[in-house]
Amino acid sequence: MQEVKSQVCFLTPKRLNPHHSLFVFLPGMDGTGQLLRSQTAGLEAGFDIRCLAIPPDDLTNWEVLAAKVIHLIQTEIDKQTQQRAVYLCGESFGGCLALKVATQAPQLFDRLILINPASSFKRRPWIQWGSSLASYLPEAWYQVSSVGLLPFLASFGRILPEDRHALLEAVQSVPQRTSVWRLSLLNAFELDDKCLDYLTQPVLLVASAADRLLPSLAEAKRLAALLPNATTVVLPDSGHACLLEADINLYEIMRLHNFLTHHDASALPTAV
Repeated sequence: MQEVKSQVCFLTPKRLNPHHSLFVFLPGMDGTGQLLRSQTAGLEAGFDIRCLAIPPDDLTNWEVLAAKVIHLIQTEIDKQTQQRAVYLCGESFGGCLALKVATQAPQLFDRLILINPASSFKRRPWIQWGSSLASYLPEAWYQVSSVGLLPFLASFGRILPEDRHALLEAVQSVPQRTSVWRLSLLNAFELDDKCLDYLTQPVLLVASAADRLLPSLAEAKRLAALLPNATTVVLPDSGHACLLEADINLYEIMRLHNFLTHHDASALPTAV
């Protein structure tokens, strides 16, 4: 992936696939767009990938972020020389952003993937209490506390050492002020459930049953009851940051659950 720029933008892998479906990934609260790294090799065999990168000093609200993402997706679509499907994928914080984008511009995408979306943030009172405390901590204490949160964020035993290091770097790359702001966004996140009735595209809900940070399994069940065309996949042993886990292959999850278009399903004849 390219380095993060000074504005909200899409990062692209070295390998571009303009004839494949567009896969847009909206990252977790770190906003770096770099933590899709362990999934890129599998996904780029069947998709043209774009990862959203949010600058570490960005303090915009949900509406502004959603508008920027919509503009970026529309720009990519306008570049196309032939019609192709658009997959919108959001993880954790990015899951909330994906829901905002999807309900505001449903015409832009053909498939929606939500991975442990943080729309359940308000149902974890201890995280709300901790997020309010974070703004009062000295910077050095804040850095220590962010490292202490990692065991809740990921199942380290299922993640390769280099990916653990990448996760630590991503978490520490977010300044305290920005982290507090993004936590406040999660705390204020609201979406009228009735809006989900209009999302008739296929939706894949991926939930980690061993998520120690958020009640992701319960949230997936709640969303599945509201979305007209949803499929739920439960990862029984995975933590919140499941895409970093060595045995998780997002492309294979989509393939096994018939979530790919015929064109995308034929891109890989066997498991990656």
